[in-house]
Amino acid sequence: MTAHALLLLAALLFAIGLAGLLIRRSALGLFLAVEILFNAANLLFVAFARRHALADSPEAARPALAFVFMVFAVAAAEAAVGISLVLAIVRRRGTLEIDALSELKW
Repeated sequence: MTAHALLLLAALLFAIGLAGLLIRRSALGLFLAVEILFNAANLLFVAFARRHALADSPEAARPALAFVFMVFAVAAAEAAVGISLVLAIVRRRGTLEIDALSELKW
């Protein structure tokens, strides 16, 4: 894939994730939309790293690829915390609807 195609794909993924954040009412749906946003950002980093690697040398792309791995680590941690929060909410409240979760007090 060319860098232009990767940028278009990342923009499409970002739009899908943003639409999911604005439309969904389920906590699980919101969680998945945030994951799609993370993946769009990672795809952008890979596209720019590839562009710099083709323009200069492979060493020029290493900082961007290192940043991609850091974002993957943050996304994995976010997934673990998010899934545990969703499970705790379901056990406590019995629903995943955001409108029913209006108070922070358990």
